[in-house]
Amino acid sequence: MAAQLNPDLLLAVPLAPLAGSMIAGLFGTRFFGNLIGRGVSHTVTILGVLVAFLISAQTLSLVLEGAHYNATVYTWMALGDLKFEIGFLIDSLTAMMMCVVTFVSLMVHIYTIGYMHDDEGYNRFFSYISLFTFAMLMLVMSNNFLQLFFGWEAVGLVSYLLIGFWFKRPTAIFANMKAFLVNRVGDFGFILGIGLLLAYAGSMSYAEVFAKREAIAALTLPGTEWSLMTVTCICLFIGAMGKSAQFPLHVWLPDSMEGPTPISALIHAATMVTAGIFMVARMSPLFELSETALSFVLVIGAITALFMGFLGIIQNDIKRVVAYSTLSQLGYMTVALGASAYSVAVFHLMTHAFFKALLFLGAGAVIIGMHHDQDIRNMGGLSKYMPVTWITSLLGSLALIGTPFFSGFYSKDSIIEAVHATHIPGAGFALFAVLAGVFVTAFYSFRMYFLVFHGEERFGKAHADDHDHHGEHHGLAPGEKPHEAPWVVTLPLVLLAIPSVFIGFITIGPMLFGDFFKGVVFVSAEHGAMSELAKAFHGPTEMAVHALTTAPFWLAVAGVASAYYCYMINPRVPAWFYDTFKGVHKLLDNKYYMDKINELVFAAGARGIGRGLSKVGDQTLIDGLIVNGSAHAVGWFAGITRTLQTGYIYHYAFTMILAVAIYLGYLLISA
Repeated sequence: MAAQLNPDLLLAVPLAPLAGSMIAGLFGTRFFGNLIGRGVSHTVTILGVLVAFLISAQTLSLVLEGAHYNATVYTWMALGDLKFEIGFLIDSLTAMMMCVVTFVSLMVHIYTIGYMHDDEGYNRFFSYISLFTFAMLMLVMSNNFLQLFFGWEAVGLVSYLLIGFWFKRPTAIFANMKAFLVNRVGDFGFILGIGLLLAYAGSMSYAEVFAKREAIAALTLPGTEWSLMTVTCICLFIGAMGKSAQFPLHVWLPDSMEGPTPISALIHAATMVTAGIFMVARMSPLFELSETALSFVLVIGAITALFMGFLGIIQNDIKRVVAYSTLSQLGYMTVALGASAYSVAVFHLMTHAFFKALLFLGAGAVIIGMHHDQDIRNMGGLSKYMPVTWITSLLGSLALIGTPFFSGFYSKDSIIEAVHATHIPGAGFALFAVLAGVFVTAFYSFRMYFLVFHGEERFGKAHADDHDHHGEHHGLAPGEKPHEAPWVVTLPLVLLAIPSVFIGFITIGPMLFGDFFKGVVFVSAEHGAMSELAKAFHGPTEMAVHALTTAPFWLAVAGVASAYYCYMINPRVPAWFYDTFKGVHKLLDNKYYMDKINELVFAAGARGIGRGLSKVGDQTLIDGLIVNGSAHAVGWFAGITRTLQTGYIYHYAFTMILAVAIYLGYLLISA
């Protein structure tokens, strides 16, 4: 008999973090008079996420034994045959995402005790991150588009609150507004895609929509010759482009580093930014019916993977280096989706969640040790002062660049192989991008690693940028030395380092070549990338050993060696490159001028349209013609009528005689 899932326990998974968030947010802040202290706030939120993680782990165990759940929890509203419901779909994809979200969130909650220790918004921050966990769980557990969209918008709202957490900083307010607006652009496409599916499938349920996918694929968009399925999938993917920061809707993510470091790990490494990847994988039955949409996904992912990696090379803020690394790795996941290797994309999503959260939290530990100095040019030699942070950051970096036997190797190498095996249009460019990206990733990752942990000690000196916008001193004073972070900071680093090393080796077999995603992810017979990978796979050990003779491995070695030479042996080389290729450096330093293009073209265009609608639509048509025009018409008619209403009887008698005369004249003419 197959294992059964308890719906009450499933309901507790999102509700436990929500309860913790409400307690900390209401009773731990001035909203209700700050009735509870810091200890209670972080205890209830951590306990809520811990409960969610334990139930999620149990759920994954039961799913591996054959359990499955797809049912409505609550019917919100019914319009005829259309039902708006809250429901859960628990399968292997959902259970894996639940475990990743809750485990990373738990590590971030523990880490936050140390990182935000001196912040006056301590309780509010815990409330926000627990609320975010609730929203993300509602998104991944949904079995219908209504709940998916609720979770989608909720994580966007909470990310807005978290990015602008330090709301007295103008840069934080600008960053959270930028994130909010850019995501609205993507969400407009997302809701259009959902609307098209609702219009032609007549349902919000995944199962019912998927059942009608062949009929939808046979239709064209009214008034055009475009495939309805292609338009729908591209609209859905535009939503993913915003949430998962794909070019050109990527511009919000680097600026979001204005928020505290724990949210960088939670939102911008492991959970929110992977929502788009999860959504496309969940929608694989639809995307498989449109090769045009897959090609679009493939090319966008390839552009993001390569060109965002280039930007990581010139960054000097430790968090921004990791942020551009996130953008690039999200591009790799998107490339896998476009190659119809959905399971590989989700596999990289999982491995990336651990080692990228590790790198972000490691960067936060460095920031603590450096007294909130984030410039890697002011660091160096930290390995002897911060040994735990050093070792865990090294392990995270090795996983990121795809070192054989590390978790990132198995997922990243599988993406490259999947692109090599696919024949979807754009695969040639995508293969070049992901291969070149291997060198670029290794170079900027170890550039940061060497500048932070090795070489000359550059801290404890006066620097021009030692103060932030509020005049607060950042950096170590002369003679002051860095220090290792407290255990609540280093413990999550160690716990995240373990899966960063081993999880890929353990799970690649069942996730990519076993039955883990059977019946969950759908791949058309014409798209044979996964079958080609299966033929070449002979176990994780053989795969890692064979990789020592392949191009990706040697490109990674070349990237590390180049970074070592440029920043440890001959620092004049980077300076020569900057001086010789000033135009290229300026282009990268200005982030391909995407912000200026958005400001001058899209934002200015939106403002122009707004002003036009205000002047022509609001002032001229509505106020001038409809509102004031109707008043003027009534006044004009009343003025004419007033001249006829004199009050004299002879005027009325004359009007009556004149009317009779006109009427008689009309009768004579018509006769």
